[in-house]
Amino acid sequence: MQIVTEPFMKILLFAGLLVVVLGIASLIVPVPQTETHGIKAGDVNIGVQTSHSERVSPMVSVVLIAGGIALTIAGARSGTSRN
Repeated sequence: MQIVTEPFMKILLFAGLLVVVLGIASLIVPVPQTETHGIKAGDVNIGVQTSHSERVSPMVSVVLIAGGIALTIAGARSGTSRN
């Protein structure tokens, strides 16, 4: 049964590291958003396109980082507790 558990724990470890990296990146990198407003009458299309960048809420970033740390610890502990 331990043969099935070891690959799962490695996946859990790498998934935790990935979530931590995404959480840290969400604190730094803004998310671009583009909106298009306009009217269309027949073949004529008149519109304005606006774009702005927003950062993710710090609470979301904290949850991502904490969850990633928990996954990483769970994957690392189970991988090192061999009999």
